[in-house]
Amino acid sequence: MIHSTAIIDPAAEIADGVEVGAYCVVGANVSIGKGSVLKSHVVIEGHTSIGENNIFFPFSAIGQITQDLKYVGEPTALHIGDHNTFRENTTIHRGTTEEVPTTIGSHNLFLSYSHVAHDCQVGNHCILSNNGTLGGHCTVGDHAIISGLSGAHQFCHIGEHALVGGCTKIVQDVPPYMIVDGNPAAVRSPNLVGLQRRGFSEEARRSIKNAYRKLFLSKKYSLTSLIDELEGTETAQETHVKRLIEFIRQSERGVIR
Repeated sequence: MIHSTAIIDPAAEIADGVEVGAYCVVGANVSIGKGSVLKSHVVIEGHTSIGENNIFFPFSAIGQITQDLKYVGEPTALHIGDHNTFRENTTIHRGTTEEVPTTIGSHNLFLSYSHVAHDCQVGNHCILSNNGTLGGHCTVGDHAIISGLSGAHQFCHIGEHALVGGCTKIVQDVPPYMIVDGNPAAVRSPNLVGLQRRGFSEEARRSIKNAYRKLFLSKKYSLTSLIDELEGTETAQETHVKRLIEFIRQSERGVIR
């Protein structure tokens, strides 16, 4: 299961049944769970723990050191869950400090040339399309989709079930359940088709749509004042609308409108 041209440090922990293709390089502090596949020319380094049934396509570079200039050589980490796919030339970097590892959940898809920078936290069932890029310290909620050639500024949060359109510039937080697109980015509509596909009830979708109309169609008033008005309505009692309000109130960078 390990190609003769692969270079694997003796200290690496490789589970039974892992496939390592031609010209792969696996460093000393790497652990790889069972069922994972390294196609060929894959490089995995650093304190990188990888779960089960992950697949890495050629020239993906996983666990490289942070590009943050504050890094001074600490043994920083990257943690990857299960059932993720990393397509060609994907780059995933370790954290900048020992205290905060870069973390990837499970069942994610990273398409060619996508990039996850240091200290990012990516949830489950997310998609980063070709050339989708996350700056350092970004957080991505479950089921979020970042379309091709889109880039997120450092410290931005992308909410769960959000859809970021292609070539979008993200410099503030992306609210959950919404479609964001453009440069500068703006909220275009609720992600109703995506929510329906993921089993959101008609009532939940209707409530999210009503909240969208209240919060994002008018730019005359601040989000804070609009949320205050929304919280006095029946719509605000729906579980996902509560989450949307919570996300906006907790945002430190401000929320894309």
